[in-house]
Amino acid sequence: MEDAFGHLISYLRVSVTDRCNERCRYCMPEEEQAWFPKEEVLSYEEMLRVLRVGAGMGIRKVRVTGGEPLTRPGVADFCAQIAAIPGIEQIGISTNGTLLAKEEQGETIAARLVKAGVTSANVSMDSLDRASYQRTTSRDLLPRVLEGIDAAITAGMKSIRLNCVLMKNQTEREFVPLIDYARSKGALIRFIELMPVSTQEVLKEDSFLSAGHALKMVEEHYGPLKPVPDFKTNGPATYYEISATGQKIGFIGAMTNLHFCESCNKLRLTSDGKLRPCLGSYLEFDLKTVLRTDCSDSELADFIHSVVAKKPKEHDFRDNYQPNRRMIAIGG
Repeated sequence: MEDAFGHLISYLRVSVTDRCNERCRYCMPEEEQAWFPKEEVLSYEEMLRVLRVGAGMGIRKVRVTGGEPLTRPGVADFCAQIAAIPGIEQIGISTNGTLLAKEEQGETIAARLVKAGVTSANVSMDSLDRASYQRTTSRDLLPRVLEGIDAAITAGMKSIRLNCVLMKNQTEREFVPLIDYARSKGALIRFIELMPVSTQEVLKEDSFLSAGHALKMVEEHYGPLKPVPDFKTNGPATYYEISATGQKIGFIGAMTNLHFCESCNKLRLTSDGKLRPCLGSYLEFDLKTVLRTDCSDSELADFIHSVVAKKPKEHDFRDNYQPNRRMIAIGG
């Protein structure tokens, strides 16, 4: 699949739930979140049908997201069914890590995911300081996250990526502990600019920290970083290397990198059945109604093609974007 701007679409992010056991301040509002009613959420069977049709159209990588995907029962079995779809080459999961070490059917969920064919885990990690972590997430769950990362390592997860959202007056003191921790675990660390997905307030002067400033702060401690332009992870991160250790660090600058969207290859399927061609756009299309009206696979493929044709050239975050969904209702 190719859109009007030459983006080759090979990656589908599938949100299995809008529910989460944390309340990160950049993702979920302080007020009570209204969850999707159960009947409005796609079944695993419906999601698998979309993936089977999508694989026939060129989808090769799938990332299972939420909310927190591991709060929905049966995710490991769902991933195993994805792995059985001809054409799907990679399966990853985005998680806050709090449930990876949980025992399920006599083994950790991390181990079950690896056995199901999941090869990478993106784990949210904004702080290694327990009090700071609790302030950011409104939950005292850092010990469980660290146990979860260890469980994923023990299970043999091929790639673990730690994602830190850049927040002014907080992340400045987190760079060195997080980078050193990532190196000690053989994990890849990425620093991500705040985006106005859930709320415009994140872009205020007292909260926004750019990837460029983050890079300079990291270099103050580790020395000049070497660009690694050929290192890619199927995403928009720009990677650099610490010369003394060879450790790679990623920076994701959706707000300040004017070339951010040029290599976009993804679509997003929300848990309530909307197909979104871009995270930073209001555009979303009602795939659930199509699925639930006895459409043929050919009609489903035509619908997906029509969405790809409407994929914008770039996101709207820099144009006074006003969120119409919380991040938790879109999928990470």
